[in-house]
Amino acid sequence: MYGVPVNERMRTATPKRPGAEPPARTKADKRALAKAAKARAVRAAKIRQALTIAGAAVAVVVIIVALALWGPFGDSAPSSTATASGAATTEAAAPTTAAAFPPLPPDADPALAKKPEVKAGGGSLTSLVSNTLIEGKGEATKSGQTITVNYVGVSYADGKQFDASWDHSQPFSFQVGGGQVIKGWDQGLIGVKVGSRVQLDIPAALAYGENPGGGRPAGALRFVVDVLAAS
Repeated sequence: MYGVPVNERMRTATPKRPGAEPPARTKADKRALAKAAKARAVRAAKIRQALTIAGAAVAVVVIIVALALWGPFGDSAPSSTATASGAATTEAAAPTTAAAFPPLPPDADPALAKKPEVKAGGGSLTSLVSNTLIEGKGEATKSGQTITVNYVGVSYADGKQFDASWDHSQPFSFQVGGGQVIKGWDQGLIGVKVGSRVQLDIPAALAYGENPGGGRPAGALRFVVDVLAAS
């Protein structure tokens, strides 16, 4: 080192900065650096694309969860569907049509559409009495058929109502002659034409008895029954 000038020795001993790269000196070096830069740019673009796709997937999941919580089955939000533009439109509730009551048979007397007024009977009642108030045009009922009826039931003695299908807007169906109802009905409604209105005066022995309990009516009863269907 004694034969090297001082300035030259200082240049030779100066350490390189960490990470410093020597400048490109040839075309091959420049091409290699350009290729590496291009590769880094491609990798960066792929990373950005992946992040964008992931973000979109997260957004879709959030939307699905929100619809599940607040959609048609939620408590606070109205039912809605997404349009092609992404806007939400509220669906109009489908109108519901209540079934007509009473369900009258074809060619039925219009009087069957109105609840009958039923009054008390007179005198003592020891046997079943059936009176046809309106005669229907349908087939006569047979034992074992399922018939559908409207009815009003009152106490025979004072005319106080204890039950009526009219008050529930719901007719009653049962198998006539099958022991599913009181004997006065099983006996009095066989052979009645569909579309008829009959008055049944039923003694206690064919109804619930004199002291039935359980909230059931005691003594003789009077029913006005409309036979609406039989099958």
